[in-house]
Amino acid sequence: MPDGDNRERHCCVSCGAIHYQNPKLVLGTLPVWGDQVLLCRRAIEPRYGLWTLPAGFMENGETTEEGASRETAEEAGAKIELGPLYSVIDVPHVDQVHMFFHARLLDLEFDPGPESLEVRLFEEPEIPWDLIAFRTVEQTLRWFFEDRRSGGFTLRSTSIRRARPHAA
Repeated sequence: MPDGDNRERHCCVSCGAIHYQNPKLVLGTLPVWGDQVLLCRRAIEPRYGLWTLPAGFMENGETTEEGASRETAEEAGAKIELGPLYSVIDVPHVDQVHMFFHARLLDLEFDPGPESLEVRLFEEPEIPWDLIAFRTVEQTLRWFFEDRRSGGFTLRSTSIRRARPHAA
C-alpha cells in the first residue's frame, strides 16, 4: 500500500512506480429500426452463441461515442446515427462499467463481423430472453421496452453485484 493511499497497488520494488489497475469500459449501442432492436449472436467466448447488443471494450485514444459506434460497425456491420447515452451499469465483480447509447439504424444493410455468428432485428415479443449473453444487456433491453411503453426515455443506471453463472 503506497504512502497516502488506502488500497493495495501493484508497485515496482525497484523504483516505487505505482501501476494502477482500474475498471474497463464496455461501450455499445441499442440500435433501433421502428419497433425492432438489433442484436448480435456471439461468435466468441464468453457466452458463445448467445445474443447481445453490439458492444465491446473501449480502445485508447477514442471517446465513448467513438467506441460505441466502432463496436456497432465491427460486430453488426450496421450504419447508425448515434443518440444519447441511455444506460450505465457498474459491474464491480469483473471490474467493468457498461455504457449503452441509443442508436437509430440508417438502413437495413447489416452483416455480422468476425465476432458475430448472425445479426438480426427483434420485436419485443421475439427477444430470446433466456439466450441473452449478459445481464447488463438484458437490463438495458428491459429498460428500453419499459421506457418506450411509457413514452419517455431517461438515462438509466444501476450496479450488478453478483453474476449469474458465466455472465457479467
